Amino acid sequence: MIDKVPNQLLETINNGECVTTEFKEANKNLPKSLFETVCAFLNRNGGHIFLGIADKGKIIGISEDNIVKLKKDFINLCNNSEKIDPTVYLNIREYEIEKKKILHIYVHESSMVHRANGIVFDRNEDGDYKVTIPERIANIYARKQSFYSENKVFPYAEMSDLREDLIKRARQMAINNSTKNHAWVDMSDEEMLRSLNLIEKDLITGKEGLTLAAILLFGKDTTILSALPHHKTDAIYRVKNLDRYDDRDDIRTNLLESYDRLIAFADKHLNDKFYLEGTQRIDVRNKITRELCANLLIHREFFNPYPAKLIIEKDCIRTENANRAKMIGKLDINSYEPYPKNPKLAKFFKEVGLADELGSGVKNMVKYTKIYSGRVPEFKEDDIFRTVIPLENDQDMTKINDQDMTKINDQDKIIRFCMEERTLTEIMEMMNFKHKSNFRNKYILPLIESGKLQRTIPDKPNSKNQKYISK
Repeated sequence: MIDKVPNQLLETINNGECVTTEFKEANKNLPKSLFETVCAFLNRNGGHIFLGIADKGKIIGISEDNIVKLKKDFINLCNNSEKIDPTVYLNIREYEIEKKKILHIYVHESSMVHRANGIVFDRNEDGDYKVTIPERIANIYARKQSFYSENKVFPYAEMSDLREDLIKRARQMAINNSTKNHAWVDMSDEEMLRSLNLIEKDLITGKEGLTLAAILLFGKDTTILSALPHHKTDAIYRVKNLDRYDDRDDIRTNLLESYDRLIAFADKHLNDKFYLEGTQRIDVRNKITRELCANLLIHREFFNPYPAKLIIEKDCIRTENANRAKMIGKLDINSYEPYPKNPKLAKFFKEVGLADELGSGVKNMVKYTKIYSGRVPEFKEDDIFRTVIPLENDQDMTKINDQDMTKINDQDKIIRFCMEERTLTEIMEMMNFKHKSNFRNKYILPLIESGKLQRTIPDKPNSKNQKYISK
């Protein structure tokens, strides 16, 4: 079933073409000027392209026979550097309006300067224009330098505006997280910041200084307040008092200590749950909150005054943070392409062991939420990025401790162990069971019949390559 156009996009269509909206007719082939508009949007402020709508907003529609071809062609050309350079990942979605099919492309503002067919395009009013004068191209490059809010340079901020204890702590965390001698060991504080590109030159003014990223990571609270007066992360526990909150932490400090306080708040209000991953005992709650809190702090648009929020409710954990969207709507976990909102902050958090490789955070949250609550998290991208981690219906149960681990029934152990594909031998070893036939009849077949477990090769139950995975 094809989705109807969401109200937000319907309003965009009704407002007509402008600097961030473009209509194009399309039938058997993509419009010739499509990637000129894509390029212009990438280089300017981003925007919406609607295929199947005429210039004046008349809904023409696209033949259903051509929809699949147009979508495939668009995706292929996005990966063709001769068409758009640098190449780009963009979503193209099918909608229905006035009983006609249209395609919608959301183009994000890019941190890079792009070319379509070797030419730079920019956006003005409701049209795309070529940029050929070197000075104007240079101006686009200069504008892109400030694309990431973390890159804003404060030329009058000094090393004395930072906390030496936080820099020392970060250095030790990186050393502890490294498997070999870390480069920061022999660096001065300033050299360490320069190695992280936290001291930069403003290409417009020519002045060098600390970046916003440096101030957010290591700044004194007064320094952070001067640089970013609205900086705030709100942790809220709302279970009984639904009109306000039962507990709250108003966090207005550096990102390292903000992370500590968010984790402590989550530990205070969420149940422990443990899981045997092979032979290793994993704290599932910690796996989820670690990713959730790191993402909330580093993947946000700091110039937007909307406060970042961690909200724990009876049936879910929610996070909200200001965002510079690359798409609109729910993320498809199987096909989305991760990108850093603040690459220097993301690199720093990875260096000190508070975050993993880009993209692994979402995958980990999906994996461990299934174990924690048996459900799947939801990620929705827009001007405000929202994450929803479902919880079990009863979050008032006693926290699971070491003794409780022995009370988890055998079927539950198998289901949790098989969140990844497992052979029968692996499952039996985990359960310390030796008789294959008895084990299969007692555990595996009942779980398959109840729909909680499935074979990876269902048409060949006795295949030597057979594995099992939880549904």
